[in-house]
Amino acid sequence: MTILVTGGAGYIGSHFVCLALSKGMKLVILDNFDNSSAQVLKAIADVTGVAPDFVEGDVRDKALLTRVMTEKQVESVVHFAGHKAVGESTQNPLKYYDNNVYGSVVLLQAMAECGVRKLVFSSSATVYGVPEFNPYTEDHRKKPFNPYGQSKSMVEDIMEDACRADPGLAMMALRYFNPIGAHPSGKLGEDPKGIPNNLMPYITKVAVGELKSLGVFGDDYDTVDGTGVRDYIHVMDLAEGHIRALEYLSAHSGYEAVNLGAGHGYSVLQVIQAFESVNGVAIPYDVKPRRDGDLAAYWADASKALRLLNWKTRLTIDDMVRDSWVWQSENPGGYGA
Repeated sequence: MTILVTGGAGYIGSHFVCLALSKGMKLVILDNFDNSSAQVLKAIADVTGVAPDFVEGDVRDKALLTRVMTEKQVESVVHFAGHKAVGESTQNPLKYYDNNVYGSVVLLQAMAECGVRKLVFSSSATVYGVPEFNPYTEDHRKKPFNPYGQSKSMVEDIMEDACRADPGLAMMALRYFNPIGAHPSGKLGEDPKGIPNNLMPYITKVAVGELKSLGVFGDDYDTVDGTGVRDYIHVMDLAEGHIRALEYLSAHSGYEAVNLGAGHGYSVLQVIQAFESVNGVAIPYDVKPRRDGDLAAYWADASKALRLLNWKTRLTIDDMVRDSWVWQSENPGGYGA
């Protein structure tokens, strides 16, 4: 039986696909290349020796979804397809509710029509909002304060309601913290279109000379050095978490939400220092005013992932910055060069 991987050509999806194929799993990718590249498919084949089964299309196309699920004998879905830029979501919320929420509803409808009962969903720690306590546990109340986080929270609620209505469904929302890093081969990595929204791709683009300097937004937070603290997780550890989630769902029904994080944080300056130390590359930066909506610090309580999935992070911040730089230095223009 086959796994349908929506958004499987994206940053996290492609790393999951590589890991799943290396384990002999059978899958089909659905992607519309809205924020990814067809070159990813070649990179996956180069890394794994397997040309991935691929269908170009949109997760909101129910007729296409039902055809793919039927023809490919899909048994489970790993759902990565979604827009993910917090800033853009505040400027264009309808785009996020249309793609992230409506697209997920269409996917769930297609699954129901085809008898597909297992789903792993790419969610986010942004569902928690301003922390009432650190680290976040899965029981922390959800109160996202931007449309991106709200869209993820809404899909989680829909999944939970669906499982409550049909006890035979098995669904898990994986709440990511801050994925960085790249495949150790250097052939796959994060390649955002335009100016990066996240710290690590911005650092690597400064390191490769594409951008002049890094903006550090705020150095007056109540943290170890005044800069924001986040829980960074290597994308390959994150990919492994999805494998473990699928294994869990094969033997359990119902809905679960699970944090995937390292369980501790690093500040912006600590990440810069690690990058410079490991890679021997200087990263010029400018301190700028705080951005509206940025939090001082948050990190995961990942004990539920260990208990349910027997999963915890293995790779360190040194692994993350090294693999990020290998990817960017060997592919200075990303997949387009």
